[in-house]
Amino acid sequence: MEEIPVKVAIRIRPLLCKEVLHNHQACVRVIPNTQQIIIGRDRIFTFDFVFGKNSTQDEVYNTCIKPLVLSLIEGYNATVFAYGQTGSGKTYTIGGGHVASVVEGQKGIIPRAIQEIFQNISGKPSIDFNIKVSYIEVYKEDLRDLLELETSVKDLHIREDEKGNTENSLSRILLEIKDPARGMIMPEAFPSG
Repeated sequence: MEEIPVKVAIRIRPLLCKEVLHNHQACVRVIPNTQQIIIGRDRIFTFDFVFGKNSTQDEVYNTCIKPLVLSLIEGYNATVFAYGQTGSGKTYTIGGGHVASVVEGQKGIIPRAIQEIFQNISGKPSIDFNIKVSYIEVYKEDLRDLLELETSVKDLHIREDEKGNTENSLSRILLEIKDPARGMIMPEAFPSG
């Protein structure tokens, strides 16, 4: 795998119906055949990946996430996070929506990554895999544990001891091949079947 510590992708969502009804205009344009966008009239920004308003979940996953998942299976660490203002499309890209009937093409990167992981490790029965999943939200200055199902308080606190070690109360779910997280992480994003 390439030795680039962080890659940045931008995904531009299409205008919502209510935005079209109110005659809102897109403020971001993709420069064709480049990894650049223009904001306003002349502010140009370059990224590792640029996905326009017509991009698909499949494109985003196969381009940005699948290589990370495959390196994860080989023993490397990988982190993916979505950043953006409320309503910018993070939940859609990550999970694929809030209903149990999400069609295959609409699935986000989490269900696709979990499916990819389990497909790959099921073909390697001689290797013992231990898969733990955590799912957090950073909103303003607060961390929330989205796997904390026991209480309504999902605040996550990170503490450092006198030796500089950190500990936290983050939930970690151990996944098993028999039940690859369907309904465990974001019930609305993992349809059965």
